[in-house]
Amino acid sequence: MRGYIEKGVEEGARLVAGGPEAPRETGYYVSPTVFADVTPEMTIAQEEIFGPVVSLLRYEDEDEALAIANGTVYGLAGAVWGEQAEAVAFARRMDTGQVDINGGRFNPRAPFGGYKQSGVGRELGAHGLSEYLQTKSLQF
Repeated sequence: MRGYIEKGVEEGARLVAGGPEAPRETGYYVSPTVFADVTPEMTIAQEEIFGPVVSLLRYEDEDEALAIANGTVYGLAGAVWGEQAEAVAFARRMDTGQVDINGGRFNPRAPFGGYKQSGVGRELGAHGLSEYLQTKSLQF
């Protein structure tokens, strides 16, 4: 985690809050960290950082936002805010296994899993159960 924060600063992202230092002696590894002025090719925009780190990227229009969202080898989860019909249409175009729309809550009955290099298969729901089954075709 600290390495990602240091890499973000090194690559030119602006550290707005937090940083690589531990805020307490035990139980916390880094402070919640916010980066601005992040560009799509930076490491912190390209890799999954599982921790309290957020990267803010600017975009000019919906097509550029979609290119940023889909422009990584990962696709575990994303979020979209906007008018519901437009947000749903955008979410359907994302290469992401789960998309929260307007702060949608996690649904434990829905399948969970990523696209591309974010996970293998699905968990939860009927799709999660199918991970334990094998399909056989009989040809006559």
